[in-house]
Amino acid sequence: MSKVFLFLADGFEEVEGLTVVDLLRRAGIETEMVSVTGKKEISGSHGIRVMADVLFEDADLAQGAMYVLPGGMPGTRHLAEHEKLCALLTGAAAGGKKVAAICAAPSVLGGLGILRGKKAVCYPGFEEKLEGAEIGSGEVEVSGQITTSRGMGTAIPFALALVAQLKDQKTADDLGKSVIYRVS
Repeated sequence: MSKVFLFLADGFEEVEGLTVVDLLRRAGIETEMVSVTGKKEISGSHGIRVMADVLFEDADLAQGAMYVLPGGMPGTRHLAEHEKLCALLTGAAAGGKKVAAICAAPSVLGGLGILRGKKAVCYPGFEEKLEGAEIGSGEVEVSGQITTSRGMGTAIPFALALVAQLKDQKTADDLGKSVIYRVS
């Protein structure tokens, strides 16, 4: 199976990044945290330091099945400023690969034209940056190979939606139950 790559920059929202990595790994999906900063230690938007698995320049990104952007500020801005990441995302989307972003990070996809003709959501106030998208109202929007979500509070349903796409809905549902997410 191909890998999922989640990109980290200083100022990323810790819950959005780490929840995705945690749940994908629990589902048995190989996931690498990739630093776009040139150093492995990343400082989140709330001062939590995280050690990335690999630097962008050392990662074998061609084998990715999915590319994920956590939000947070100024992390989202740093992701948008990374030219090689933006080229990778544009090429991946054009090639039919899965691309996902949460919170403010869908604005990166909007700025690259990746959301044109797609349904998308983001953190409230960033809607105008989702260029060409139809703005949704749910916690998570899956539109073709593009997945977007609204923010820290939607990190679990976002991650479970990614698991459903990469594995299947039953795996995602079972994982949700195992972490006591919306168990009735």
